[in-house]
Amino acid sequence: MCEELQYDVKIVPGIADHTGYLGIPDTFCLFQDMAATHAQMLGLGYYHLLEKDLYWLTVKTKIIFHKRPKMTDTVTLHTWPEAPGRLRCYRNYEILLNGEQIIAGRTEWAMIRISDGSLFKVSGIYPEDLVLTKGPVFEEPYVRIPEQFDGFEEYYEYKVRSTDIDVGAHMNNVAYIRAIAGSFSCDDWDAMQKNCIDLLYRNPCHEGDILLFQKHSTETGTDIRISRDGTTLLLARLQ
Repeated sequence: MCEELQYDVKIVPGIADHTGYLGIPDTFCLFQDMAATHAQMLGLGYYHLLEKDLYWLTVKTKIIFHKRPKMTDTVTLHTWPEAPGRLRCYRNYEILLNGEQIIAGRTEWAMIRISDGSLFKVSGIYPEDLVLTKGPVFEEPYVRIPEQFDGFEEYYEYKVRSTDIDVGAHMNNVAYIRAIAGSFSCDDWDAMQKNCIDLLYRNPCHEGDILLFQKHSTETGTDIRISRDGTTLLLARLQ
């Protein structure tokens, strides 16, 4: 059983943005797809866990963009998990172009029981014959972002659509970054610093929910809070 998964993908128009390069949200989607594909190979995919009343839950994601591939480029996707802790585990990702790492990411995961939402210990979740030797793809820690953005600019409202909902019956992880990107014009999005993006997931939301977006400029970029009725759902830092 292999601790790593690697395969090639061509950057087609469906995952490129208006600049002709791999889109920021599409990068998050590629990483999510890698994780799901490898989990399935390890016997830990959605349907495997469904039989056990379990579900993967994304807690944090950080992606560092050195550069983005353009349309028609063929890139190599590479992912591997780290040895799990008691309640948290980590998965690493990278995109390589001609053997050079151009994008790297790391996600913190938890596992919950579907029936009651309680945390499930992940310390022994991986198969016994799977030897996990690789460490993190980078050493940069996840950022800390204030839960309350008192006085920060309220700039956008978003109604959760049916197309945002995943098999967990809540807004998909990638749908948040798509909504963030869509909350800005093309010119404003292009002008923002996006060399490193952190997403900190706090609470789920569902179809029909009205989300409030707040933003705050920092010395290095932009902090964004997404909330519903005063409850923080997601914190993001783009820098």
